[in-house]
Amino acid sequence: MKKNITLDPTDVRILAALQDNSRLTVKELAAVVHLSPTPTFERVKRLEREGVIDRYIALLNARTIDCGFMAFCYLKMKQHTYENAMRIIEAVKSIPEIAECYNISGDYDFLLKIYTRDMKSYQKFLLRILGDLDCIGSLNSSFVLDEVKNTHKLPLPEI
Repeated sequence: MKKNITLDPTDVRILAALQDNSRLTVKELAAVVHLSPTPTFERVKRLEREGVIDRYIALLNARTIDCGFMAFCYLKMKQHTYENAMRIIEAVKSIPEIAECYNISGDYDFLLKIYTRDMKSYQKFLLRILGDLDCIGSLNSSFVLDEVKNTHKLPLPEI
């Protein structure tokens, strides 16, 4: 487990700017945080090295690539064993329709965020993909009617 990193106000401004737009050049980022490019570059590299910045990604619009149907699927293992949990975890990693997976507490064991083209595609996905995992005891799906908020931004410390 990584230790907590101490961030100063400039680090926080850098992180806030990169959460808004990770494609900023060092020169543009430096202007936003009121530093020269060299120390800005060095701070970004330190934040990457220390694991504060995990990776840079492009966020796609699901509707434009014909996978705008989103469902959350609660999954319960048939039997609570290490082997069943590992089978589910390994299977989930290789299924492209599953965007996120969380091992959770409560009535279910896993929560999956799934993208497909439409309801019919989701039904096929359940029957052909998840249905093949015999270690699953039950599933419960919730379908997204409207996306109210979708962000990958983390709340930053106020300094």
